[in-house]
Amino acid sequence: MTGNVKWFNAEKGFGFIRTEEEKDIFVHYSQIVQDGYKSLNEGEAVRFEIFESEKGLQAKNVERA
Repeated sequence: MTGNVKWFNAEKGFGFIRTEEEKDIFVHYSQIVQDGYKSLNEGEAVRFEIFESEKGLQAKNVERA
């Protein structure tokens, strides 16, 4: 799935991705696939998978598109 970062708070380590279907999906820094400091920039295009957690839908395997 693809989308764009709606917002990401690097200090708190989470944010939301807006999908092409206009849904907002929670993203935690631990699900970002990159070396070093894991963060995302607002508006950045990303690829990801969705899984259902006890708190709702979340993104996993998040990579820059």
